[in-house]
Amino acid sequence: QVQLVESGGGLVQAGGSLRLACAVSGRPFSSYAMGWFRQAPGKEREFVAAINWSGGGTYYADSVKGRFTISRDNAEKTVYLQMNSLKPEDTAVYYCAANRWTTTKRQSDYDYWGQGTQVTVSS
Repeated sequence: QVQLVESGGGLVQAGGSLRLACAVSGRPFSSYAMGWFRQAPGKEREFVAAINWSGGGTYYADSVKGRFTISRDNAEKTVYLQMNSLKPEDTAVYYCAANRWTTTKRQSDYDYWGQGTQVTVSS
């Protein structure tokens, strides 16, 4: 049906950059709002960023605002998370998610989730 696959994670030094990608298969990609979440070991999963169906509306957690940028390419059915000025506090497993109806930061509103990709930022 609908599958989300994240890629682009890895190990980077503090101050460096990474770009995560989430490839989506299944239903027409342009009809979904998309989001990125992250979860550090022993902590709850938290909202990072979201983008509406057209790409014109974006939302960010305060902790990443000004450093991370979410974007989407509907033709390629891919959503991206550009992460700059990375900090050790950004270390987590990053998940992408798809919402059939509404752009939101609420985890319970998302219908489909990827397996996650590990991001590790060294100090």
